[in-house]
Amino acid sequence: MTAQPFLPFALPDIGDDEIAEVVDTLKSGWITTGPKAKRFEQAFAEFLGDPQIECIAVNSATAGLHLALEAIGLGPGDEVITTTHTFTATAEVVRYLGADVKLVDIDPATLNIDIAAIEVAITPRTKAILPVHYAGLAVDMLAILDIARRHGLRVIEDAAHALPTTLEKELIGTLGSDATVFSFYANKTMTTGEGGMLVTRNPELAKRARVMRLHGMSRDAFDRFTAKVPSWYYEIVAPGFKYNLTDIAAALGLHQLKRLPGFQVRREQIAARFHEAFADLPLLLPPDAPEGDTHAWHLYVVRLADDAPVTRDAFIEGMYAAGIGCSVHYVPLHLHPYWRDRYGLTPEQFPQSQKAYERTVSLPLYTAMSDADVERVIAAVRGLLA
Repeated sequence: MTAQPFLPFALPDIGDDEIAEVVDTLKSGWITTGPKAKRFEQAFAEFLGDPQIECIAVNSATAGLHLALEAIGLGPGDEVITTTHTFTATAEVVRYLGADVKLVDIDPATLNIDIAAIEVAITPRTKAILPVHYAGLAVDMLAILDIARRHGLRVIEDAAHALPTTLEKELIGTLGSDATVFSFYANKTMTTGEGGMLVTRNPELAKRARVMRLHGMSRDAFDRFTAKVPSWYYEIVAPGFKYNLTDIAAALGLHQLKRLPGFQVRREQIAARFHEAFADLPLLLPPDAPEGDTHAWHLYVVRLADDAPVTRDAFIEGMYAAGIGCSVHYVPLHLHPYWRDRYGLTPEQFPQSQKAYERTVSLPLYTAMSDADVERVIAAVRGLLA
């Protein structure tokens, strides 16, 4: 019997339309930020469905978070509250600006930031709250926005996992925060290879982010190079960054965005099949979105129960031996040397995140999986735990 090919943890779902659009871009002679990046921003705004929202395409969600925090004036002496249970990008952007991070624990039911812990962590130095919509499930933004209003704080949402997540039937990105940042990294619910989108209703924040996105130039490069009259002159008005999204990447995004509703349906189907197949196993399964709302299902994260017959690490090794890739989301920030040493952090300060980390496994869930791939994952999990 021939061994089955390795099933990776994640794979992008790229179709012929994306490929044709990229080829068209290459043939057009305009491959950096240009007409397709602009079209992608417009299409994204239309997807969100609010004409007041401005969209700024960037080369990563990390860049988008940095731009948003810079635009609200974050700097040395300020603090930003976020969760320890996230990728380092969420917190590192705060340090880029010389401000400090205040990490808090998670809600054990959702693995999202603990709302009560946010309020406790506020000090006179607190400038902003940076919540993460973990795995594609919306955090309770209404509660966070209420806290922010009462304490005069800014809110920047890390929505890297949360497209097209909804809360109270409203898309993440359309709520009352100062800005929301999405990721289009290769394993996300839609991809541009690398890339992200900063969205905001605040015109001043959007204007600042656009200037800082490309070296602090007073005029966009696209405007200068497409003008029909001599337009070589520009001014540097701030020490900006190099965070623009290329037209090659935007070409992918234009068609991935069109396919996003279909992607969402497929992710829901796979998650529902996993729910059904794993219901009798010693696993804590991920929560669904509340009735009437959408979970993006960027990740399908299970937690091994106390009575599971294998440890988390042995489970991952067993899956790998069966030819299936898994991952862990995340090694919490309080365990990494930089964050641990800078802020004197210990696992005891974050008991929920620590316990989740020790038992968490992310199973493959992506739209390029066939039904046979899904059943193969199920068989391997049941083989280890049933």
